[in-house]
Amino acid sequence: MTSAHARRRSRAVPIYLLSALALVVTAMYMFSNTSNATTADADGAATKAVQAGDPPPEDFWGDVDDIPPAENALTVKIANQTNGQYPDDEVYWSFEGETHSIAEQPYIDLPAIEAGRIDIHVGSPDSEYTDFVEFTVKDGIFYGNLTRVDGYVLPLAMRLHSEDGENQQVGEDYELFKQSREDTFQQFSDEVPAEFQGLVDGDKKIEAPRSGADFAPGGQHENYFDEYAQSVGVDAATQEIFACSGPLSEDPSGCAGLNRHVADLPEDQQADPENFYKDAPANYYAQFWHDHSIDNRSYGFPYDDAEGQDTLITSDNPEYLVVAVGY
Repeated sequence: MTSAHARRRSRAVPIYLLSALALVVTAMYMFSNTSNATTADADGAATKAVQAGDPPPEDFWGDVDDIPPAENALTVKIANQTNGQYPDDEVYWSFEGETHSIAEQPYIDLPAIEAGRIDIHVGSPDSEYTDFVEFTVKDGIFYGNLTRVDGYVLPLAMRLHSEDGENQQVGEDYELFKQSREDTFQQFSDEVPAEFQGLVDGDKKIEAPRSGADFAPGGQHENYFDEYAQSVGVDAATQEIFACSGPLSEDPSGCAGLNRHVADLPEDQQADPENFYKDAPANYYAQFWHDHSIDNRSYGFPYDDAEGQDTLITSDNPEYLVVAVGY
């Protein structure tokens, strides 16, 4: 081989490398920007990236085969999904004056009860990190829901399994459960308008606007809804609109319409979720929880069940309930 030929070959190699590199970079860009982005699991299989609104996978609910049948009305299992922040002996439930860690007793044998409540604590039984689920078990029928009407402390989700094999699940989405607490609180601040950012209380709680000082009489945003409410003929204070109280206490559709900013639309359009929260003023606190909940169902204000947007699940042949608690 002549020295000139060798020099020509040595100059050609980097061109091929650059071409290959350009193809790789282009492919990576297209891959990272596709709406169906995937990642590889431990076995190398492709899995869809977690997105807002995604329900949790089956293993999220733990081993359901070991749930004992109820001796009373319904068995409830508390599942630890705190991402390793709290072991089972630091995740507690309280019901009817009884408190246990899930390491000690992961199951609750619910009696028939109307307007029951299970409180969930992480860290200790008297921890400030406490949230709850609500339910009624009566005449063999279960009604239950999760609520953000009073604020947010812990991510919660629940799955109701019926004897006919049906599963119903509601609560915060899988993305929110898997991210850190710091990321959730920051995400809320990033996604809501400035008026709602004062609802964040450190890493302790996100207040509901109906109890937030900024929207209360004398608060800096006490008149947030005034002009819009008056434009549709409603004489209610901002705090009353968030709380569905005062003149709105017996008006589910009217209160929901104001919170969702659809009260000025024709009646049929007020029922379409595609129209909710499109313009200010609106209850952007409630919108955040809908955006980050399974099937976009949440209970962000007292009449959020208007048009079936809430987290109510029911069955006339319930077998067990799993309540997942995060941090």
